[in-house]
Amino acid sequence: MRPHRGVVEEEDAATLKLGAEFQDAHCLFISEVKILLDASQRPNTSEVYQKSLNYVTQFNRFTNPDVVREVRTAMNEEPINTTLTGFELAQLANLCCEEAEEAKALIPSLANRIDDETLQSFLNQTLDLKKFQN
Repeated sequence: MRPHRGVVEEEDAATLKLGAEFQDAHCLFISEVKILLDASQRPNTSEVYQKSLNYVTQFNRFTNPDVVREVRTAMNEEPINTTLTGFELAQLANLCCEEAEEAKALIPSLANRIDDETLQSFLNQTLDLKKFQN
């Protein structure tokens, strides 16, 4: 809970109540963060940088930068981009679920926002990209 102008605002990712500071935020998925950290021009040996790099290296789902761009392109296509929020799309890319049912179980906000067929089509597209990234 966070106080906001005298009102306590309940934050809950399951219902997409992420807080005011995330209202207009652009969400990156882990593979995009990995690309940004790898592209860092200055040597950074801080503990936070190293831990962040280790984390994104471990949980990076898409290792080829061209595939990462393709996944982002898929996220920007109709109807997925008008149906889901950037936060939900980033979660889908990070989790790489195989089935719509699994995605909806892990990301509760999807339940009433997108039909299984549309979601499954997007998941299949990202899984195909993941398969052929090497």
